[in-house]
Amino acid sequence: MSSLLKYLPSRRRRDSVSDVGSGSATDDDKLQKVSSTGKGKDGLDDDHVLEPATSRDPDLNPSPGALTLEEDAAGGMGRHLGVFSCTLLIVGRIIGTGIFSTPSSILGSVGSVGASLMLWVLGFVLSFCGLFIWLEYGTMFPRSGGEKVYLEAVYKKPKYLATVIFAINAIILGFTASGCIVFASNILVAAGHKADQWVVRGIALGVIFFVTFLHGLTPRLGLYVMNGLSVFKIVILLFVVVTGWVVLSGKTHIEDPHKNFRNAFAGSSHSSNDYATATFKVLNAYAGWSNVNYVLNNVKNPVRTLKIAGPLGLGICAVLYLLANIAYFSAASKEQILKGGVTVASLFFGNVFGKRAQKALSVFVALSALGNVITVTFAAARINQELAKEGIPLPFGSRFWASNWPTGKSPLPGLIIHLIPSVIVIIAPPPAVAYPFILNVEGYPQQIINLFIVVGLFWLRYRKPNAVRPFKVWWPLAVFFLAAAIFLLIAPFLKPANGVGDTPPLPYYLYCLVGIAIMLTGVLYWAGWRIILPKVFGYELVPRKETLPDGTVITVFSNQKVKKN
Repeated sequence: MSSLLKYLPSRRRRDSVSDVGSGSATDDDKLQKVSSTGKGKDGLDDDHVLEPATSRDPDLNPSPGALTLEEDAAGGMGRHLGVFSCTLLIVGRIIGTGIFSTPSSILGSVGSVGASLMLWVLGFVLSFCGLFIWLEYGTMFPRSGGEKVYLEAVYKKPKYLATVIFAINAIILGFTASGCIVFASNILVAAGHKADQWVVRGIALGVIFFVTFLHGLTPRLGLYVMNGLSVFKIVILLFVVVTGWVVLSGKTHIEDPHKNFRNAFAGSSHSSNDYATATFKVLNAYAGWSNVNYVLNNVKNPVRTLKIAGPLGLGICAVLYLLANIAYFSAASKEQILKGGVTVASLFFGNVFGKRAQKALSVFVALSALGNVITVTFAAARINQELAKEGIPLPFGSRFWASNWPTGKSPLPGLIIHLIPSVIVIIAPPPAVAYPFILNVEGYPQQIINLFIVVGLFWLRYRKPNAVRPFKVWWPLAVFFLAAAIFLLIAPFLKPANGVGDTPPLPYYLYCLVGIAIMLTGVLYWAGWRIILPKVFGYELVPRKETLPDGTVITVFSNQKVKKN
C-alpha cells in the first residue's frame, strides 16, 4: 500500500524536474523546454536519444507538456525491443482471427474469386501507404503514443485539444473484448462443450485479466509469450500455404484444385457498396501495421528499427495472407465456400484432412486470438501511460496512471485503463446486436484520426520543409491514402445492398454518428478542463515537470488562484 500511496495526488512530490513560475504567463513560458542534443556519451549522433525533428527545431517538440525525448522515454524497462521483437509485434497484431474467417464473407460480398483476391492486394497497397506515412512521422518523432504524438505535433493550438480528443477515443474505445470472446468460443468448441453465453463471458473475462497481470507483473514473461504466439501464427499460416501448394500440385484427393482460377472473375458484383463493405473487412484484417509506433520509447535504436520492422512485419503478413487465400480457394469450390456456413479455414482443413482437423483448427484460432489480445494490450497500455504523462485529468490523478507501479518496469495502471472498457464490453451488451455495433463504432473514429494525420503530413511538409526526415513518403502514396480515408468516412453513410446493414433494428449509419459523438465528447471535456472550470472558479493551470519514484517524468498541473486587480 505504501508503494501505491506515493503516486496519489494527495501527496505532493518534491523531486520535480522543473517547477516553473506562476503568474499570467502562457504554458510555453511556464515550462522549460529542453531539446535533445542528439549526441551520445561519446559525442557522436545516437538515435537512441536523438529526436531528428526537434534536435534542430525545438518548436517541433510534439509534447504539449514540453517533455524532451529523454524525459519521455525515462522509467520502465527502457529500450529493450529490437528488430525481431518489433517485427513480431506487428505480425502478432495483424494476424488475429480475420484471415481464418473473412475470406468467405469477402467472397460473398464481391461475388468472385478474382475480385476477392484483388481486394486483398488493394488492402495490402493501402496498408503500405499508411505504413509509409506513419514511418515518416515515427522517424521524425520516435516517441511512444503513435497518433497521439503526431496529432500533437501538427495541431498545437488550442493547446491539449488534440491530446484530449485522442485520449477520450483511446480510453472509451480501447478494448480487446472481441479477441477474448473468440478465444472463449473456440476453446469451448475444441473441448466439445456448448458455447453458453455466460460461460463464454466468464472465459473471456479470465483471458483479459490474465493478460493484464501477465504484462503488468511479469513484463519479461509477457514479451516472451507475445513473441512465441506471433511465431506460432506464422507457422500455422505457413502450414496452410504449403498445404495449398500440395493441393494445387494435384497430389491430394481434391478433384479439381484449379477450378476457381480458370474463370476467376465470373459472377463479380457490380455494386460499389459491396466493394466498399468488402474493403472494410480486408483493411480490418490488415489492421496493426502501426503497432510499433505506439511503443517507440521501448525500442532500441528506434529510427532504424522502425524503418526495418514496419515494412518487414507488414510484408510477411501480406504475402502469407495472399497465399493463404489461394490455398483456401484451391481446396473448395466457390459454391462450397458461399453455402458452407462455416469459416473458409475450417472448410479447408475439413476438405484436406477430414473432420478431426476442423476441431484442431478451433485450437489454432483460439491461440491466434489470444496472441492478438496480448499484443494489442501491450501497446494500448503504453498509449494510456503517454496520455497520463501529459497531465490529462483522470480520477486519482495522473501520477498513478502514468507510473510503472508496482514493479517499476511495466505500466500496470495503464493496463487497468485498458482493462475497464474491455470488461464492460464483454459483460454488458447482448451479442446479437450491440456487440457488432460496438465493433463498428470502434473503427469509425480511427478513420477520422487517419484523415487528420495525413492532412497534417502535408501541413508539416509545407510549414517545416527543412525539418529532418529520416524517412520521407512519396507524396502520391499519401494522396492515395487521403482519398481512401475520405472514401471510408463517406461510404458507411451509403445505403447497403440489404438496406439494413449488420446491426438491425439499429440504423446502418448510427455507429458513424456515435463515433463522431465520442470525439465531440473530447472537445467538451477539454473545454471544461481548460476553459470553463478555470473561469468559473477563478484559477489558472500552472504546469510543472515531475519525476516519479520509478523514474517516469510527467507533467503535473496545479490550480493557482488568479489575482484580481
